[in-house]
Amino acid sequence: MDRRVALITGASRGIGKATALALAEAGYDIVATARTVKEGDTHTHQVRDASGSTLPGSLEVTGTAVRQAGRDVVLQRMDLLERPSMDAAVDAALATFGRIDVLVNNAIYQGVGLMDDFLTGDLDGMERCFQGNVMAQVYLTRRVLPHMLERGGGIVVNMTSAAGMMDPPLPLAKGGWGFAHGATKAAFHRMAGLLHVEYADRGIRAYNLEPGLVLTESAVAALGETTEIEKLGFPSAPPEVPAAVASWICTDPEAEALAGQNIHAQPFCAKRGLLPDWPPGNTSGR
Repeated sequence: MDRRVALITGASRGIGKATALALAEAGYDIVATARTVKEGDTHTHQVRDASGSTLPGSLEVTGTAVRQAGRDVVLQRMDLLERPSMDAAVDAALATFGRIDVLVNNAIYQGVGLMDDFLTGDLDGMERCFQGNVMAQVYLTRRVLPHMLERGGGIVVNMTSAAGMMDPPLPLAKGGWGFAHGATKAAFHRMAGLLHVEYADRGIRAYNLEPGLVLTESAVAALGETTEIEKLGFPSAPPEVPAAVASWICTDPEAEALAGQNIHAQPFCAKRGLLPDWPPGNTSGR
């Protein structure tokens, strides 16, 4: 009866994988979803490294790490462009564990359209961005929310982005981001506050978690080891930083007071000393 379960999208690598491990270490059983089940899996739309190779990471690797943390895990292939795969993920979670206490909407569409030029970019690709970065999260949350309401509560953590809150500091060709990325993140950013207004009195806690610039495998492949945005003074952090804040949201009683709000992961993590070795030079020992 004390089991807690988190469903995490995009958990094969990056922030999603780090969040799965952080929540496993905090006592959650995990439903890890992504397109990449095995190392080297290929997809119609995906980011590759400079050599054209697939990026490292898979659900199998994440699953091994979760089990090493002492928790149970379900690995479920899920594609944001395929609604039946989202249905299957929710069904697998409920069939295995009988509950979903936390939904982490982390995955985004990766492919043509996301970082295209506004004037000449592929319109079909841009439409896929809205399907994969907005409508997919709406669909998945609508599948999970009734179960949470029936149980009397739950937590939704939406991995948002500064790209949805501000104009890019550089043109696309010089290291900024595309219209579709910013526009879809702006639309997605509105969900958590609405969920809070509509369902907080029924036990739903929803949050926007803004990770800042995080050097995930996908980010490095797309932008390089040192990005032009970093050179302008925007700090970067490892995926473990937003993961630590997501874990805090799901485990610390103080988080309830921040429900419905936007949390900027990097300053929040640093201020509270959530990671003992970050930022560099941190001596909090926590």
